[in-house]
Amino acid sequence: MADQIPLYPVRSAAAAASRKRAAYYSAAGLGPGADWPSRYQLEDESAHLDEMPLMMSEEGFENDESDYHTLPRARITQRKRGLGWFVCGGWKFLCTSCCDWLINICQRKRELKARTVWLGYPEKCEEKHPRNSIKNQKYNVFTFIPGVLYEQFKFFLNLYFLVVSCSQFVPALKIGYLYTYWAPLGFVLAVTIMREAIDEFRRFQRDKEVNSQLYSKLTVRGKVQVKSSDIQVGDLIIVEKNQRIPSDMVFLRTSEKAGSCFIRTDQLDGETDWKLKVAVSCTQRLPALGDLFSISAYVYAQKPQLDIHSFEGTFTREDCDPPVHESLSIENTLWASTIVASGTVIGVVIYTGKETRSVMNTSNPKNKVGLLDLELNHLTKALFVALVALSVVMVTLQGFVGPWYRNLFRFLLLFSYIIPISLRVNLDMGKAAYGWMIMKDESIPGTVVRTSTIPEELGRLVYLLTDKTGTLTQNEMVFKRLHLGTVSYGADTMDEIQSHLRNPYSQMQSQASGNTTGSTPPRKAQSSAPKVRKSVSSRVHEAVKAIALCHNVTPVYEPRAGVTGEAEYAEADQDFSDGNRTYQAASPDEVALVQWTESVGLTLVSRDLASVQLRTPGGQILTYCILQMFPFTSESKRMGVIVRDESTAEITFYMKGADVAMSSIVQYNDWLEEECGNMAREGLRTLVVAKRALTEEQYQDFESRYSQAKLSIHDRALKVAAVVESLEREMELLCLTGVEDQLQADVRPTLEMLRNAGIKIWMLTGDKLETATCIAKSSHLVSRTQDIHIFRPVTNRGEAHLELNAFRRKHDCALVISGDSLEVCLKYYEHELVELACQCPAVVCCRCSPTQKAHIVKLLQQHAGRRTCAIAGGFRPCDQPLLLEERPGWGIDVCVLSISMLPGDGGNDVSMIQAADCGIGIEGKEGRQASLAADFSITQFRHIGRLLMVHGRSSYKRSAALGQFVMHRGLIISTMQAVFSSVFYFASVPLYQGFLMVGYATLYTMFPVFSLVLDQDVKPEMAMLYPELYKDLTKGRSLSFKTFLVWVLISIYQGGILMYGALLLFESEFVHVVAISFTALILTELLMVALTVRTWHWLMAVAEVLSLGCYVASLAFLNEYFDVAFITTVTFVWKVSAITVVSCLPLYVLKYLKRKLSPPSYCKLTS
Repeated sequence: MADQIPLYPVRSAAAAASRKRAAYYSAAGLGPGADWPSRYQLEDESAHLDEMPLMMSEEGFENDESDYHTLPRARITQRKRGLGWFVCGGWKFLCTSCCDWLINICQRKRELKARTVWLGYPEKCEEKHPRNSIKNQKYNVFTFIPGVLYEQFKFFLNLYFLVVSCSQFVPALKIGYLYTYWAPLGFVLAVTIMREAIDEFRRFQRDKEVNSQLYSKLTVRGKVQVKSSDIQVGDLIIVEKNQRIPSDMVFLRTSEKAGSCFIRTDQLDGETDWKLKVAVSCTQRLPALGDLFSISAYVYAQKPQLDIHSFEGTFTREDCDPPVHESLSIENTLWASTIVASGTVIGVVIYTGKETRSVMNTSNPKNKVGLLDLELNHLTKALFVALVALSVVMVTLQGFVGPWYRNLFRFLLLFSYIIPISLRVNLDMGKAAYGWMIMKDESIPGTVVRTSTIPEELGRLVYLLTDKTGTLTQNEMVFKRLHLGTVSYGADTMDEIQSHLRNPYSQMQSQASGNTTGSTPPRKAQSSAPKVRKSVSSRVHEAVKAIALCHNVTPVYEPRAGVTGEAEYAEADQDFSDGNRTYQAASPDEVALVQWTESVGLTLVSRDLASVQLRTPGGQILTYCILQMFPFTSESKRMGVIVRDESTAEITFYMKGADVAMSSIVQYNDWLEEECGNMAREGLRTLVVAKRALTEEQYQDFESRYSQAKLSIHDRALKVAAVVESLEREMELLCLTGVEDQLQADVRPTLEMLRNAGIKIWMLTGDKLETATCIAKSSHLVSRTQDIHIFRPVTNRGEAHLELNAFRRKHDCALVISGDSLEVCLKYYEHELVELACQCPAVVCCRCSPTQKAHIVKLLQQHAGRRTCAIAGGFRPCDQPLLLEERPGWGIDVCVLSISMLPGDGGNDVSMIQAADCGIGIEGKEGRQASLAADFSITQFRHIGRLLMVHGRSSYKRSAALGQFVMHRGLIISTMQAVFSSVFYFASVPLYQGFLMVGYATLYTMFPVFSLVLDQDVKPEMAMLYPELYKDLTKGRSLSFKTFLVWVLISIYQGGILMYGALLLFESEFVHVVAISFTALILTELLMVALTVRTWHWLMAVAEVLSLGCYVASLAFLNEYFDVAFITTVTFVWKVSAITVVSCLPLYVLKYLKRKLSPPSYCKLTS
């Protein structure tokens, strides 16, 4: 894959590096045959790394460069800054730098610091904090007009038109009527200003709506209503269920009896699963809300930062002896833009406005400019150079007679039509037409174009960066398989599990009813169980019970209808029926497992921090006391729970996790590895479930050691893990489960189509590594024949260096890397990592933060230089408007801000969508709630195939043809002007004046030229059947300097023929030259449109006939320019016809020969 990228030094350095590595691993106690450690630990590893530089040349190594890891970047970025650099764009860089410097001087950013926040007393804050207001407007009253004009005239094309139009106020430079220059420019500016004004007003309205949302604020005098924008650091805010959290807060109290609540974070981290948050125990124990003001307490919070997954702080209560200190972590926080899912919460505000996590993780919106627009901008610069050169030649041939500089400017104005102002108008109208066609396509219903300025980008994409949740998958987990070693149960045999489960519980119920004393049932069966082979029923019973107990799922019951409740409502107000119960957990896998146990008869009915209750098929309630809980972590890849059965007093340690983590923990078996592989190949997510029975003495010994480990100050995590691992030995393997994450419709064929089209697909997700890898396999993002290289976790430069060298040796394999490892590698080896990753057929980045997703997009744009597209999905609706930072595009639809539906991943993918050249959002299944940050919204992932293959192709091809034809229309008339001036002694006199010039660019040729937006080279069915045709688009051959040069030569040929022909054939008056040449010019343009068209549409024919009819009808009113008596003669007709045939016939012959001798690829397919 990357043999051409030398990551090892050359010559003797490689041998030296090998010796160093061998010594390094020997020092770690690993022989040649031993396994290398997953974490490389060596204090002086930097010394050894100097022997193994990445991407280092032979010369650099021999020179012993100390800072070797910055060499590649230095070679790329450090270029000579001479006159050539200044002319080729350096001036723009310098101007931008100066403007940024002035802005930074005017708006100095305040340094972010840690803070002490007193509960309920914002006036005690030592520093001034930003207001909690949301502002997504680009301009204010004073900067609107200057800002809009700057955005328009920063492009060379528009600035050129402005200068030309202003020159007409100078009498010596005046060529024609003012309206011929100012009318088109004024029309463009008026439309632009009106469009921006409407967008700004809508942004203002939505900002006002969000900032005016009312919240209950707790004060000494009771509750008061306060606007979201008026919330301050230190305020105590009450947030009701389904209400958006307005600012970052520390969780103090909740109405939930357990002292915890659930929140929805899909707008922040992209995960649609509910998160459990725990209130500060000191404040949760207070009898009433008002007691928060009777205590003296404060929160110490770290300075605002980007990381949404961590928080460090302390809670201190001073009015008791000794003072109470409580550590605060991420589970005690409520971040802004999340939604309260259960109960009512009270929190103290610690960050507001720009300092909240959600705002800090959202990048500033940018105006996206399509690649085709940039290419046309380059071509207009080339035309400007040609314009200046032609004017200088004319003045030189004139002999610099008289005020030559004035003549030079007059020639510049005469030939100014080389760069037609109608180019921008036609392209903008074409983009709007493409957007309308996309939204009206019945094959992709519900598609919305929110940014009408970049439809051509859909035809130039090379990298597609997609989210997982809601994009490739529906995030709906379905239990598919239960394997017990000797027997396997699928979806069609679940009824057998129900019968197996009914027998043990019916026996237990009969024993319980027969036991009149209520004493503990005998435990002889339990003790003798390992000595005899268990029956299938008992094994099924143990497996289902373990699945029903080992999880972090909480059943949630909605309040009865009509019960509003203040903060704390009684349990009697809740409906505990099965139909009113929903399950919430940190992972949809957990919910799927618990829902499956309910379907087979063992139902989770209640759970809190201390106990869990199950209902058997016979209706009996089993209560288990939760003694210890070991949550899932990315490092351990497993979770466990120790429970005590209250009816039998048995203590059992249940554990489940990934097969890689559990295979060494469970007792020896010969089927686990094979069955895990079988399920993985089916795209199922596997979990291994095991248990271990504990005696009271064993548990008491474990608890004492566990408590000591948790109280230790140094290496707490390592000591706790060591104690837990002492239990994880010789566990009894119960079962293997398989859960399927249902994919979106037709994901696999769509991804296959995109791959065949030459598009590389990267999946960026916030999910776990195992989940992301499984979805990559099941969705065929990674094909069955490809290997997967899972990048090991790295924490420093040395580990990153060794792991990159390991990755370099892999060929044609997909890369899976975590966000933390990615951050480390980008810090030291950015260029090397991106270059290696770009050669992979697929890349999966898991545990990515919103900022990292945007960073990856920007890295691809910088290093690969190709067009990128970000696609993200939408999910569940909410009851309150939610603020999103939006890209202020020139969309057909509104593209900003506050909406009443949560666009699922849209919130955390806003930065990625904004950074990409093109953003696509998938609307959620509950309604039309696609992320408004996207430039295009579709309803299903499969629609992206038609959006790119058909509409992307058509938009790019049509805009390329339209842009070049409009430039041809200006070049041909400028050529005629040059010939005319040359014949008449280089006089700076216009050939056509007044309405003839305006009519030529509008009434006489506009409709046929604009009808090119209906042209298509390939039928939609053919484009979908052969996605390989898309590869040609990314090469940009439809609009290049080569095709542009062809059009220039055509324009020069036709302009010369038209002008010289008219001069040769006219007989008496000069007005006949104007009549003959102008009429032939109009006919030539109409015929050239017909020559350019590849597939005729009935509207094209109507446009041709309508334009010709308008010109013929207008001849009667153009007495000022034409001799009406002459244009009605046969002589006029044959002269015009002859000139037109000579100008167009050779081009038709050449086109016919080219299609016969060298047909394009799509013609071969259609034939």
